[in-house]
Amino acid sequence: MQSSLTRWRVGFFVLALFTVVVVGTTTFQSAPAAAEAELARDLEATSPEAVGISSERLQRLDDGMQAMVDDGKLAGIVTMLARHGKVVHTDSVGTLDVGTGDAVELDSIFRIFSMTKPVVGVAMMMLHEEGKFQLNDPVAKYIPGFANLKVYTGDNPSGTMQVEDIERGRRITIRDLMKHTAGLGYVLNPRHSVTKAFQANGVLDPNASLQTMIDKIVQVPLIAQPQAMWAYSSSVDVQGYLVEHLSGQPLGDFLQERIFAPLGMVDTAFYVPSDKAQRVAAMHSPDRGNGGALSASSTGRGALRTTPPAGPSGGGGLYGTAPDYIRFAQMLLNGGELNGVRLLSPRTIEMMRSNHLTDGQQATYRRPGQGWGLNFSVVTDGAASGESWSTGSYYWVGIAGTWFWVDPEQDLTFVGMIQHSGGAIGEVQQLSRSLVYQAIVGD
Repeated sequence: MQSSLTRWRVGFFVLALFTVVVVGTTTFQSAPAAAEAELARDLEATSPEAVGISSERLQRLDDGMQAMVDDGKLAGIVTMLARHGKVVHTDSVGTLDVGTGDAVELDSIFRIFSMTKPVVGVAMMMLHEEGKFQLNDPVAKYIPGFANLKVYTGDNPSGTMQVEDIERGRRITIRDLMKHTAGLGYVLNPRHSVTKAFQANGVLDPNASLQTMIDKIVQVPLIAQPQAMWAYSSSVDVQGYLVEHLSGQPLGDFLQERIFAPLGMVDTAFYVPSDKAQRVAAMHSPDRGNGGALSASSTGRGALRTTPPAGPSGGGGLYGTAPDYIRFAQMLLNGGELNGVRLLSPRTIEMMRSNHLTDGQQATYRRPGQGWGLNFSVVTDGAASGESWSTGSYYWVGIAGTWFWVDPEQDLTFVGMIQHSGGAIGEVQQLSRSLVYQAIVGD
C-alpha cells in the first residue's frame, strides 16, 4: 500500500495535468497567484491539516479501503477526497481484473452507470438557464407522444396489461422527469409487467438512435399516474433526448463541448477509445461456486464500448475516472464554477440540491432523512438518515458501485470507484462516509 504522502503526490501530479484546459482559443489556467493561493478552490493537493483534517485519522480511510480488497470483498478501489477545494486523499488499491492482476491506478476507467444522471441534469439546467424550457413545462410540448400515454393498472388473466388514461388535470412536466415522478418505467424490477415491456421492446438500445428510444418509450404504459409517486425510472434517458432536441447537438457532443472539455474531464465519455482500453476495470462479482471468491464477469472488459453509441444513455452510459468526476463534483460544490469556468449559476445549483418531493411523493421514496432534487438524492436530515454526512449533502451512485457525495456544510466532496455486483457495494460506501467524517477535526 502506498504511503499517504505518496498518494498526495500522485494526486497532485495527475491533477496538475488537468489544470490547464484549452477549449477553442481560450485557455483556462488554474494556478493561482501566490497571494490568492490560500483561497483557491482548484483541486490542487495539500496536507490534510491545512483544511482541518487529521492525517492520523485519515489513515483509517486508507486502511479501510485496503481491508476491503485484502478480505476479498472487492477487486479494486479508487477513492478521492477534497475539502475547501483542495485534494487531501487519493488512493488506489487492488486490481482492475482478478484474472490478469493488472493494478488499479488513479486514472483507471470505470463504467459509472447512474452517476451519468447528475451530469445530464447539469446539461439540462444549462439549457434551462438559456431559456430553452421551464421546469413546469409539459414534456408533451417537446415530445408530443407524451400527451397520450397510458397508465398500467394491473394484469389480465391472459398476461396482457390493464391500462387507463392519464387522469384529467395531470401532465408530465420536465421537473417530473428530473425528480422521478413522471411514472415512467425502467429495467430494475424484472418482474413488473412494464419492465418486461421495456425489455421486450428494446427501449434502451444503445445501437438505436435516441429518437427511436422515444418512439418506443411512448408505447409502454406508465407504472403509475404522473406525480402519484417517486419511482426510479428511464426519465433521465428522456432528458438525454431533450438535450439533443433543445440544443441541436448530439448528446455526447454537447456533454463533451459544454461540460467535459471546460472542466478538464479528459477520460469521460460514452465510450472508451481502444488506446485506453487497458485502463478499464472489469466487472466483478462473488462466485458462489468458489466459496465467494471474486471473478470477472463477461460484462466487464469484454463488453467494452470502443466507439460512440448511436443512442447514448443519459441515464447510465458514461465511463469515467475518479479525477474527472471529482472535478465535476467540485464544480457543483463551488456553486457551478471550477477554475474560472462557470457552467451554472449558484441559484441553479441551489435548486438542483433542494428537495422537490411533495409529502405524498416523499412517502414513496423510502430513504430515511432523504429526498430528491433534480437528478440526485438530497439529505434532508443527516441524523435521520443514519449516516455521518451533514443535512444538505447530496449524492448518487452507479449500479456497479461507483459513488460520490457533496457536503456543502463541511465543504467537501468524495468520489469512489469500484466495478462490482453484490453486497460489498453498500458496505464500502457506508464505510467510506464513516471514515471520512471521523477524520474531520477542524474548520
